[in-house]
Amino acid sequence: MGMRPLRSLVSFEEAMRVCLEHARPVTRTESVPLQEAGGRVLSEDVAAASDVPGFDRAGMDGYAVVAADTFAAGQFRPAELGVIETLHAGDLPSRSVEPGTCVEVATGVKMPPGADGVVRVEDTEREGARVRVRRPIHPGQNVSRRAEDVRAGSTVLRAGEVLTPSRVGVLAALGRVEAPVYGRARVRIVSSGTEVVPPGEPLPDGKVYDINSYTLLSIVRECGASAALAGIVKDDRPSLRRALEAALDQDVVVFSAGSSVGERDVLVDVVQEMGQVFFHGIAVKPGKPTLFGKVGGALLFGMPGYPTSCLSNAYMMLVPVLRQLMRLPARPGERAEASLSTRIVSDTGRHQFYTVRLDDGLAHPAFKESGAITSMSEADGYIEIPANVDLLEKGERVLVRRF
Repeated sequence: MGMRPLRSLVSFEEAMRVCLEHARPVTRTESVPLQEAGGRVLSEDVAAASDVPGFDRAGMDGYAVVAADTFAAGQFRPAELGVIETLHAGDLPSRSVEPGTCVEVATGVKMPPGADGVVRVEDTEREGARVRVRRPIHPGQNVSRRAEDVRAGSTVLRAGEVLTPSRVGVLAALGRVEAPVYGRARVRIVSSGTEVVPPGEPLPDGKVYDINSYTLLSIVRECGASAALAGIVKDDRPSLRRALEAALDQDVVVFSAGSSVGERDVLVDVVQEMGQVFFHGIAVKPGKPTLFGKVGGALLFGMPGYPTSCLSNAYMMLVPVLRQLMRLPARPGERAEASLSTRIVSDTGRHQFYTVRLDDGLAHPAFKESGAITSMSEADGYIEIPANVDLLEKGERVLVRRF
């Protein structure tokens, strides 16, 4: 049968457009405990059942007073008031403040009836049960009003918002113990190929350990999706077919090493028989032999077998698809500008992703060859070299996208 060339390569932009066009956001919803809600996406609007705060509170440590008692107060003519009660955090007032009296309060306690302002402790002098106030306040000063934060019945958070730590805090402020969220994207990772062995087993001559399953698993989980390893399957039609049939309840199935230019590439045939192939081959380096298709309701990626190509492709293509499935905003890669430490010659005609290490404003190539996972682990990010550029000179300014 011989080697089968990839018939037509699509550009990286076109490949991404196709991927995102087919990544329909999940509609499954669930309710999760508040302590697990961070990073999830709200599936419905959240309204406040009650005012937050539910009562007027002291906004400062000091004394709750009738503001009118302080109007004439000054540095040399302090107003004198009698202290009738002291409220620590969590205490409830038991007495009313009448003109000429006050209550010592801690920040956040419920305002005693009759008081309409709080004098800061630093503007007072205390002697036994008497307090001298040396600065006037106006009614309402240093008081957090009831419902100042949230009014009962108002919509506080909206469906589609990502639950950041502060939004989780809002749910807690409303007394919620659970959050209504969209389900996680479900991903099955399959390693295919006769040359890979699971870590932990003896390594026969000519074989390598399965790296891709574990790098892919980490990337998927880092995105907040749920991932399962399906193990290593043989690179033949019946095995690939069975592996695919077993994974059709997933949102995404990722095959690694099942997509090379070699004659062993039977994955594309299996996908064509069972569903659709949207593209097979991208004009990028590394990662040219990438397959994307759909079988049943599951999107399918066939990733290159080389660990660096597999990893960079997962960052470039799988991550944006997963984020869209889970209704997370597209994540702009952190970019840094740097000067090239050395000249780079690019294979003409292909869009290249070139891994680099950043050091003191210089970008050093970290690329060894497609197979070297170590070049990836030492890299801080990558530069893109467009298809029509075949040379980047030393000292040239490049934009590095961090991993």
